[in-house]
Amino acid sequence: MASFSSSLALGAFVLLLGLGACKKDEVSQAPLVYTTVSTLAGNGTTGSANGAATVAQFSAPEGVAVDAQGNVYVADNGNSLIRKITPAGVVSTLAGNGTYGLVNGPGATASFSGPADVALDGQNNVYVADFDNNCIRKITPAGVVSTFAGTSTAGLVDGPATTARFSNPNGLAIDAQGNVYVADYFNYAIRKITPAGVVSTVAGTGTRGYVDGAGNTAQFMGPEGLTINAQGTLFVADFGGGRIRKITPAGVVSTLAGAGTRGQANGPGST
Repeated sequence: MASFSSSLALGAFVLLLGLGACKKDEVSQAPLVYTTVSTLAGNGTTGSANGAATVAQFSAPEGVAVDAQGNVYVADNGNSLIRKITPAGVVSTLAGNGTYGLVNGPGATASFSGPADVALDGQNNVYVADFDNNCIRKITPAGVVSTFAGTSTAGLVDGPATTARFSNPNGLAIDAQGNVYVADYFNYAIRKITPAGVVSTVAGTGTRGYVDGAGNTAQFMGPEGLTINAQGTLFVADFGGGRIRKITPAGVVSTLAGAGTRGQANGPGST
């Protein structure tokens, strides 16, 4: 339940994945990828301990984002907290009191309900897909939490951020203009929030299904993670449909990869 933001179910670990060089086996000529996995933070025990990365604890971390200074922000879903890991490996709680709720204000007293993903804008504001609160939250660099869009009531309503509705938002991405895109899981839609706080539906009808084409007729089966490239093209992990979908800046939806059948087959995107 994903700007650089990824929807990562990592158990009680936050893992740092480093990709090494690729070379061909001299006999088979098959490409070999050497991958080194290390633990960035977390000791494998569920909890909410801060401090050194080797003793810190998380509870079902889901989404992560990284700022320009190399700080890693974590949507600590099971603890209903937003955590921060410095490049030196020190873990702290950025916002949340560990209690399920919808409370704005200073980070230490604010509350979330199952945050699923995080994303950062150019000013280092952290946006949170607050899954069970059906809204998008915002944390300023000073640590002040507010509700950026949505209410605690689930629904599919566009318009001003204060009256717009979401249904279990699950993934976030932010473009260079500061627009926030939301994988609205149980609305089966991709939503957009402008910096001025206006919410619209980029693609999806609100009905679960698999349809490519124009955004207002396209359908998804449970969008989770998403990201956006420099050209403004969105890529969506359509979890329920077993596919990766693509949305152009003009709002046209297509299937980039996946056949809709669960499996691990490589090859052409359509298979």
